[in-house]
Amino acid sequence: MSERTVTPQDQRIIDGFLDAVWMEHGLSENTLSAYRNDLQTLAAWLCGHELTLIAAQREHLLEYLSHRVASGVKATSTARMLSSMRRFYRYLIRERRIDTDPSELIESPKLGRPLPDSLTEEEVENLLAAPDIEKPQGLRDRAMLELLYACGLRVSELVSLKIEQLNLRQGVIRVFGKGSKERLVPIGEQAVSWIEDYTRDSRPVLLKGRLTTNALFVTNRGGPMTRQAFWYVIKRNARQADINKHLSPHTLRHAFATHLVNHGADLRVVQMLLGHSDLSTTQIYTHVARARLQDLHSQHHPRG
Repeated sequence: MSERTVTPQDQRIIDGFLDAVWMEHGLSENTLSAYRNDLQTLAAWLCGHELTLIAAQREHLLEYLSHRVASGVKATSTARMLSSMRRFYRYLIRERRIDTDPSELIESPKLGRPLPDSLTEEEVENLLAAPDIEKPQGLRDRAMLELLYACGLRVSELVSLKIEQLNLRQGVIRVFGKGSKERLVPIGEQAVSWIEDYTRDSRPVLLKGRLTTNALFVTNRGGPMTRQAFWYVIKRNARQADINKHLSPHTLRHAFATHLVNHGADLRVVQMLLGHSDLSTTQIYTHVARARLQDLHSQHHPRG
């Protein structure tokens, strides 16, 4: 019997469930499609074991979930499948098609907290060196990347910076983060130097002589830099640096925090620099550092 074979009875039950949740909750087509796929896959597996959706017991569902795990299906996909099963069997209870919910006492798989994308220190150096600093646009890109990495800013904080938020003599910037919370962040000598070069040599050229904005970073058209425009800056220079990893607008922020922790920075200091209101948000970077140490150990230790 085909792996995707679903009995007509099970298909009718699935269709009735989908109609009900659509009528009651107005779910999107994507969500309905996910439910349909999950339940048809379960029904097909049960069919191969001479069972139906209504006849399935807890031990059958556990066996099916174990089969998924053994097949290499990700925990996130299995968790979604279990969520679909729970909603489906609650529907059958409500419709009085079954007396006991077989999914009720099944625990969700532990997903863990996903580690943020980051770059190695060498990759960061290559990315920072990628812009052509002989051009006004390249000098601006270099200054932005240097500042982002030096301070661990959110991209929204970077592109919204105003000239008056910088104090290059003291080497700090005043940043307004989430909830308009203000924090002072040290810049570092190299980033200060690049910002000085940019504001002196590049910014006036990009503004084309029009002093129409107090935004620190401006586009080729003389307007304030946007998140979307800076995203293209990162992608363009990542290609130039031959970095093939998936990069997000937060990649350099994650690299900033990861590298600080790797070099022994106190977690509460990193929390203050990032502008996290809760230390638990910052603690992800201890997991990043630990994962890096484990990777190094497995690569270089004779018994790794």
